[in-house]
Amino acid sequence: MRLLFLGDVVGRSGRDAVIAHMPTLRDRLDPDLTVVNGENAAGGFGITVKIAEEFFAAGVDVVTLGNHSWDQKELVAAIDQQPRIIRPLNYPEGTPGRGFVLLQARGGRKVLVMNVMLRLFMDPMDDPFAAVDRVLRAHRLGPNGADAILVDVHGEATSEKMIMGHFCDGRASLVVGTHSHVPTADHVVMKGGTAYLTDAGMCGDYDSAIGMKKEVAMAKLIRKLPTERLSPAEGEGTVCGCYVETDDRTGLATSIQPVRLGGRLSQSMPVRG
Repeated sequence: MRLLFLGDVVGRSGRDAVIAHMPTLRDRLDPDLTVVNGENAAGGFGITVKIAEEFFAAGVDVVTLGNHSWDQKELVAAIDQQPRIIRPLNYPEGTPGRGFVLLQARGGRKVLVMNVMLRLFMDPMDDPFAAVDRVLRAHRLGPNGADAILVDVHGEATSEKMIMGHFCDGRASLVVGTHSHVPTADHVVMKGGTAYLTDAGMCGDYDSAIGMKKEVAMAKLIRKLPTERLSPAEGEGTVCGCYVETDDRTGLATSIQPVRLGGRLSQSMPVRG
């Protein structure tokens, strides 16, 4: 299978970049499944159903979230009716929404997409490792199970993300980090066959402070003065993420390549195997 994952979408710049580049990505890579982290898509804080539907119309299959899941209050009431928008699965019991979705890809193949939030330097959450383990035990990768499993690991600490990668190695097709908004260069197929990337990077304007207007962030950090609310930078966005190909028999990864298109960063378009 071919899996495409795009990192945190920040504001209109990120949304426009994703929608503008999706036709090229679909034509060149022909992904069986496309996942986008949309937790900063609405003005940098959360996502609305309307924005999620724009992603779906562009060819996105699943939208994952993170610590800004509930910044747009409408989603609290709406997420239970939106099975393709998933929030971190280790929110406390009773939180609206769901932490994973099992859906059918082309050819009737089953794909599991999971979203989990880590704890170092983040909000207190239920144990992410226990939560992931429960899902992976119930939905095993390979024959008679899921044909592919993708895990979006939303966290601050690179070490904790790497530990989650090792924890899932051999049990997932892809473990990819989000939240840091900076693409890392450590894409690798791990020993057990799981593709791993510490952070996919953001889809947004990189002439910024991780997607937000740099002038406001500079005034806040350098002069320690009250400032206006942070808002997304508005220049041309870069689409960042990764592209993974898997073995149809085992569901494990055979390759992982970075995606960087448009904007200010060095460009990287994967080559389809």
